[in-house]
Amino acid sequence: MPSLAYALLTALRDHGAREIFGIPGDFVLPLFKVIEESGILQSFTLSHEPAVGFAADAAARYHGGLGVAVVTYGAGAFNVVNAIAGAYAERSPVVVVAGAPGARERVSGFLLHHQARTIETQLAVFKEITCDQAVLTDPATAPAQIARVLRSAREMSLPVYIEFPRDMVDAEVEPVVPLPPRHAAADALAECVEEILARIAGAAAPVIVVDVEIRRYGVEDTIASLARKLGIPLVTTFMGRGLLENAGDVVAGTYLGAAGDPAVTRLVEDADLVLMLGVILSDTNFALSNRAPDPRRTIMASSREVQIGHHMYRDMPLADLIGALEGRAAPQAPRSSPPRQHAVYPRGLPADDQPVAPSDIATAINDLFDRHGKMPMTSDIGDCLFTAMEIDNTALAAPGYYAGMGFGVPAGIGVAATGLRPLILVGDGAFQMTGWELGNCRRYGLDPIVVLFNNCSWEMLRVFQPESRFNDLDDWHFAEVAGAIGGAGERVTSRAGLAAALDRAVLRRGQFSLIEVMLPRGETSQTLARFVAGFKSARERMKG
Repeated sequence: MPSLAYALLTALRDHGAREIFGIPGDFVLPLFKVIEESGILQSFTLSHEPAVGFAADAAARYHGGLGVAVVTYGAGAFNVVNAIAGAYAERSPVVVVAGAPGARERVSGFLLHHQARTIETQLAVFKEITCDQAVLTDPATAPAQIARVLRSAREMSLPVYIEFPRDMVDAEVEPVVPLPPRHAAADALAECVEEILARIAGAAAPVIVVDVEIRRYGVEDTIASLARKLGIPLVTTFMGRGLLENAGDVVAGTYLGAAGDPAVTRLVEDADLVLMLGVILSDTNFALSNRAPDPRRTIMASSREVQIGHHMYRDMPLADLIGALEGRAAPQAPRSSPPRQHAVYPRGLPADDQPVAPSDIATAINDLFDRHGKMPMTSDIGDCLFTAMEIDNTALAAPGYYAGMGFGVPAGIGVAATGLRPLILVGDGAFQMTGWELGNCRRYGLDPIVVLFNNCSWEMLRVFQPESRFNDLDDWHFAEVAGAIGGAGERVTSRAGLAAALDRAVLRRGQFSLIEVMLPRGETSQTLARFVAGFKSARERMKG
């Protein structure tokens, strides 16, 4: 019989995990030894647990399997809480494997190092930010617990928690047998599909709005086919930016309400039927809507529920629904002519000595994509993410709803670990938090390109509270540090310098490239400026 550690690693692989991110610690050292020596999953160690969580989250988002974060008891597990909270908020299936004291240690009578309140405090905390949990203390039940928890992660597309006492690593267990997926009942699925198609047939101006769950459940291509069949325009949410990057004929743009393209805004807000697929009804997606979502004109399908007006279908997996809709839909002529995507994004950055504005970065990257091909991206929160809205639709992972700083760089490392070469957008405030994780790239041969927006400021905060001096940051000269930690750094101050630095970075392989773009303090991207104006206007309307 296999050891419990071997059985767990094999089960993770069988459920779609491809790599492990972690930081060793004494309560998890025995497990790390098996991880390293077995080679079942490739492992990447980083420098701080938040980055471990962010990297695992981004890897899951990109390859559609499970992300895995392995941390030690207490000090390590509590450090990863914020990253896992973000994964929970944004529907990302990350498996947290946390070391724990062994059976004898638990009853020794001593307070154990890394222990907070009680031995069970760690489990209690993770119950708040995971959808299923298992504590592997019994070799007889551990395989079934692992199978249950991993199925939950895949079905709910949410994080799960596995607590692994260090004296259980070598326990002999039966192999983990994956549990079958739970599909929709055939009669309920048929009824739901017929109701939706009838609503679509009776609509004069329907629209499809998609969000992150369509990638989590692997239905992007099916949705693109469905939109083509029905002839219905499709838009992404702010959070869903980067979806359907290979279906430019389908995506009309990104819905940003009052801050977005007026033509895209009208598609959604003037529609008499809004088919929301995998959408999270968050403030970042809909706070700037001129028209609040109306249940009478909305069909909501997310996770395992479908709501049509006031009619609810439960236990209705999104993948089952989309597959059935695409299979039943009859081809129809297009309902409207949505704006062409390529006309929206700026190109042709002047090669001059003028200072760089945030929107110039978007233009330079679009030009770069034209010369060298699109790249997958990660972005931190802040104006770098709003600038990403001005870049060609390409795969993107970002904390668009949870909005936690520090995501961008470790997420990019997570994407690079999957075998892709990402372009990372990050502000100087977020880089101070987790940017130093780039020092781990040399060990693994990773070569992401990092575009650092340096305005010596927490600029996203300044736009809402400009009078506060705490928004001012020092100039840390990040590019000068890049060489010391295994990369190549350049500081650019002009538009010509930015374009040239991007070209050099694309050609530079085998080490990370850091392009530190100096920006005037107080200047934002055009998209953020519109977002702030729309937000303030909406706030005034609420006061009135």
